Amino acid sequence: MSTTTTILPLFLLLPLLNGAAAGDICIVGSGISGSSTAFFLTNYTTALSGSGQLRVFERRAKVGGRLATVTLAGDQFEAGGSIIHPRNLHVRRFADLLGLAAKTGGDDDWLGIWDGRRFVFQTLRPLQPGTSWLRRKLHSFLNSLRLLNRYGLSLLNMDRFVQVMLQRFMLYYNDFDSRPVFHTVDDMLKWSGLFNLTRRTLGEELLDAGLNSRTISELVTVITRINYGQSASISGLAGAVSLAGSESGLWAVKGGNWQLAAGLLKAANATLHLQEGIDSIDYAGDHYVLKSNKGHEYNCEATVVATPLDEVNITFSPPISIPPRKTQHTHATFVRGLLNPKFFGLTSVSDIPKLIGTMELPEIPFSSMAILKKYSEQDMAYKVFSRVKLNDSLLDQIFSARKETIRINWPAYPHYEAPEVFAPIILDGKHLYYVNTFESAASAMETGAVAAENVARLLIARLPLPSRPEAEAALLLPPDDQDQRADL
Repeated sequence: MSTTTTILPLFLLLPLLNGAAAGDICIVGSGISGSSTAFFLTNYTTALSGSGQLRVFERRAKVGGRLATVTLAGDQFEAGGSIIHPRNLHVRRFADLLGLAAKTGGDDDWLGIWDGRRFVFQTLRPLQPGTSWLRRKLHSFLNSLRLLNRYGLSLLNMDRFVQVMLQRFMLYYNDFDSRPVFHTVDDMLKWSGLFNLTRRTLGEELLDAGLNSRTISELVTVITRINYGQSASISGLAGAVSLAGSESGLWAVKGGNWQLAAGLLKAANATLHLQEGIDSIDYAGDHYVLKSNKGHEYNCEATVVATPLDEVNITFSPPISIPPRKTQHTHATFVRGLLNPKFFGLTSVSDIPKLIGTMELPEIPFSSMAILKKYSEQDMAYKVFSRVKLNDSLLDQIFSARKETIRINWPAYPHYEAPEVFAPIILDGKHLYYVNTFESAASAMETGAVAAENVARLLIARLPLPSRPEAEAALLLPPDDQDQRADL
């Protein structure tokens, strides 16, 4: 420290001791959107401006946001975002860079569709482990015939609908020369050809795509209720993303998807403020003053809001204007015990499918139910999704025995209604950015990463920060991903 600095009056040093320099970039939220933003910023720039640092604020005690695990019967299970699509290239690349192992689920889960009285459709029971390759192939073929017999060519039309969406979404992985930086979500979606899917409901889009009403009311509705807790009346793009989540090859990070966020923040060398929520964000003329629930103030050259603003109480000065957006809550109930077969009109627990999907009927109290782990014939771990809390009396009807029950109320994703209206990415015309506005198009780990990458590029271009040459960017797609995209 220089002699001049040491003789400054103490009161002049207080802003530096209690807060951050104006050159800091601050991110509110440590979920996949916030952690991805931090990672892309440090990988797409040579340095932050001045002597600033990257600060990330998380009001909870652990990073990850809606990526979290729950411990039931001594085992850890995904409690929030749980599946990753094989063509989610950002998240796939994150896992590779961080050295995180992947775990895959079986593609032959025993699915039953329940209408509140009976199972209107079931796939075949899964084969025992160690079954021969030939028998597994025959089993898969017979399952396909069973699906085709009930839903007909609608299955092919549904797959075509999803593949067209995925092809357009893959444009967001194009190199910088062919992919602009987007200032609004509308422009981002129009550029990829996905905007019109946010104008109409999924049901309307699927009818035009050639699906019959049975497929929409049963199979499609089961998928949207599992993935978004909503019916086929959700907007088309969110619905298409939901349907993609039913394809084969899905995976998760071994040990919990929250490790993606933790690893990205560590790789970005971010200063992490755990259990420190932001109460207010004030623009002070050339920087932002963030006041936290711990009574601290931080001066930030740019601020990125990477948490949904729907149910948080952050005061902005001057005020910001965003369209109202309802949140769809998902109540995740984890139970160790045993289901009651009589509740489902059956005589034996062994007759209950491993994954129960439900139709959009008011008398059905839950959206989906799945066996997470089988300890014995009389002892299993279950995950139940519902739109409202399941009280003990109802759970005692659904289960014949409960040893352990854990409830989590997630403000999980937007309540989708077409046509969707999007909040600004730049909230104040200056350097206050909002990543989670993209969730009004679709909510998933990968959509959060794609939106974060655009915000990072936008911030770099507008601040401006020194950019790395594209050839030196640490997250360029490897050749096999480039080839895969070109084949679409």
